Amino acid sequence: MATRTVLISGGGRGIGAATGRVMMQAGWNVSLGMRTPALSDWAVEGPGQVQACAYEATDPAAAERWASEARDRFGRIDAVVANAGVMIRKDVITAEDEELARLMEVHVAAPRRLAKAAWDDLSASGRGRVIIVSSLSGKRVKSAVSSLYSVSKFAATGLAHAIRHTGFELGIRATAVCPGFVATDMGLPLTTRTADELTDPVDIGRAIRFLIELPNTSSVAEFAVNWTLEESF
Repeated sequence: MATRTVLISGGGRGIGAATGRVMMQAGWNVSLGMRTPALSDWAVEGPGQVQACAYEATDPAAAERWASEARDRFGRIDAVVANAGVMIRKDVITAEDEELARLMEVHVAAPRRLAKAAWDDLSASGRGRVIIVSSLSGKRVKSAVSSLYSVSKFAATGLAHAIRHTGFELGIRATAVCPGFVATDMGLPLTTRTADELTDPVDIGRAIRFLIELPNTSSVAEFAVNWTLEESF
């Protein structure tokens, strides 16, 4: 069987980098999308091959360019992990339209473009996978200051469901992965908790690998994971 290939946006750090490492060690070819392409030392540790490509989520043409580069290098695309994210801590009333537009662009429009750019490859695979890294903020609104972010993450979760329906008969499965606080450069400044108390990004990577490698007969619409206990999560 030919080595399968996964595209991971936001691949330079945090959940994206951790997922890339997990997938590479599992034997996948990994194409990492990031603003400034650079390979980390771990990229030569495993059986899979790793590629770093320029990818800016707000650039409408970036997804097609990246998918083409990955296709040229590896010959196929079997999975997409839309992980690039941005945090704007504003409530929905005081926020500016431009701030909401930026969140929606990065968390909804960009993942849709990425799935679209890889769609023919995912269909040809017969078991294509799309992972939208959403958030528990896309399941509940926990505070006013996170409410603008939540709006975009609710939409990201909805996007995963929409892709799931659109691609189901083509063998494509889509999942919204919804973590709480994760010990990343973006997550740590948002809480007074220490990194040891929060979810390790490697564990999110392992969960994503598990979801991607499930058979078509085990379709998971949403996967919520939390570092602590909440009423529903």
